[in-house]
Amino acid sequence: MLMDILSIVVYFVLGMLLCLVGYKMFDVITPFDLQKELDDHNLGAGFAIAGMFIGIAIIIGGVILP
Repeated sequence: MLMDILSIVVYFVLGMLLCLVGYKMFDVITPFDLQKELDDHNLGAGFAIAGMFIGIAIIIGGVILP
């Protein structure tokens, strides 16, 4: 029981860290400043980031889960 909870926490932290790394890489790759676009309420940038997070989550889920 404790090992199950611990593994869930470890996978959660690992997934969040990998999503953060993916966001930073996406920010470097794009020719515009994502944070500025989000602060300006640019819906296109928001949808692009949401799609990026969904894609990364699918990849991470496929790698972490057997």
